[in-house]
Amino acid sequence: MLGTMMDFPLTLVPILERAGKLYGQVEIVSRRPDRTVVRTNYGAMYRRARRLARALELAGLVRGDRVATLMWNHSGHLEAYFGIPVAGGVLHTLNLRLHASELAYIVNHAHDRYLIVDDVLLPIYESFRARVHFERVFVVPYRGETVPRSYESYEHLLDAADDSFEYPRLEENEAAAMCFTSGTTSKSKGVVYSHRSLVLHSFALCLTDSFGISQHEVVLPASSMFHANAWGVPFAAAMVGAKLVFSGPHLDAESLLDLIEKEHVTVATAVPTVWFNVLLALEKDPGRWKIEHPVRIICGGSAVPESLLRRMDRFGFYIIHLWGMTETTPFATTGTIKSTLAHGNEEERYKIRVKQGLPAPFVEVRAMRPEGEAPRDGVTFGELEVRGPWIAASYFEAPETADRWARDGWFKTGDIATIDAEGYVKIVDRSKDLIKSGGEWISSVDLENEIMGHPGVREAAVIGVAHFKWQERPLAVVVVKEGAQVRPEDLRELLASKFAKWQLPDAFVFTNELPRTSVGKLLKMRLREMYANWNWDS
Repeated sequence: MLGTMMDFPLTLVPILERAGKLYGQVEIVSRRPDRTVVRTNYGAMYRRARRLARALELAGLVRGDRVATLMWNHSGHLEAYFGIPVAGGVLHTLNLRLHASELAYIVNHAHDRYLIVDDVLLPIYESFRARVHFERVFVVPYRGETVPRSYESYEHLLDAADDSFEYPRLEENEAAAMCFTSGTTSKSKGVVYSHRSLVLHSFALCLTDSFGISQHEVVLPASSMFHANAWGVPFAAAMVGAKLVFSGPHLDAESLLDLIEKEHVTVATAVPTVWFNVLLALEKDPGRWKIEHPVRIICGGSAVPESLLRRMDRFGFYIIHLWGMTETTPFATTGTIKSTLAHGNEEERYKIRVKQGLPAPFVEVRAMRPEGEAPRDGVTFGELEVRGPWIAASYFEAPETADRWARDGWFKTGDIATIDAEGYVKIVDRSKDLIKSGGEWISSVDLENEIMGHPGVREAAVIGVAHFKWQERPLAVVVVKEGAQVRPEDLRELLASKFAKWQLPDAFVFTNELPRTSVGKLLKMRLREMYANWNWDS
């Protein structure tokens, strides 16, 4: 027996229609490269997204054609987020921080047909232009009113279209968007998001126990629109009509705090590095910004140290831990506190918040060891595997990567994690970052988080370096705050209260900065290369 409900496909079309018709007057704010602020609204975005869809039809777009974007976070990029997929195309966001050779590889592997690019990013396009074959390139006048004569204008493209666009009959499992992984250890791999996955993911982001995005929020996605869908926030915000504030290329602490203050931002997203810098600015000049309302910070990309949680709390910035990957659209878990655990004292609540948290509805998780699933005791770790309606089932045209999925279909994340009796996930390390010393495993993440609790430390990374006796030993690479003085013995004393002697780093190296990936993640592969020949006898 079947149900009697309508067969109504889950596509981005109803989200765009809802945003334009119900929330047309709600603002969308964008900061330009010169720091001026441009204001528009969902009504204008709706009309322009439909015009873009019609213009792409007139340009010859065929269902499934990939349309690449090379753009910062702004309202024009939001038009592409909707205009391309509702026309039957596939939005392919290009990571503007990748090397030219990597961008060329990605564009060619994805078979991109068209490109929409910000005028300020033309130098990046020019760096790989000779190695790709876009049929047409449209330039957004993000910096000014005109574009170079050798390119087609995005505004002229829209002007040449009319308002007669009619949505094609899209199926919910058709491709809507595409993003390639960061490729830190191998070639980037393509993940193709369906309309259905993006719609369900949007609903999940709006739940109170996840991002809590509602029509009454003012949302600042400082996570990049050019990678992992800006964590899905643009789609979710449009669905509920939340005011959006785009920071453009300005991710410095002062710019973000100015926007949070002036636009009354209530929800913001970014990687921990961004919020470390914001914290330093707040601590340096606490009276400069008059932010009198609480701000929820959705923070992911790497582990959030407990010290960052505590120090941001003092300024009314409440950090919620997110874990996810490009392959998970990317939201998979959030570090919210269950009602049954809310009675705990402050220390107990911080111990919960520092974990990556509970899986989202319909996302299932397990920690796997060679002998089977690890017990949910919060101690025994294994490789984290996930499955769900917005989890990738394969990579785009990459059959050689089939071993990333277990025989029963679960995705192997490469993260090593524990899961406790309450269901909370804690990432112990990346599988390649665990340190094996004398036959025992050491978590680099736990050591890093504790080191960053020292008041004089800005950032820290711990890596395993080959050792003649113990196979590997931990080496800590530390960035000290400006004006602070930190000695190795200070850090050893700090760590000795929490870790066994054999777990402590054998050496501490002080440096000015840590290498990072294009999306702000710590690049431990580069650190291991830098210190591969470390002399333990010195």
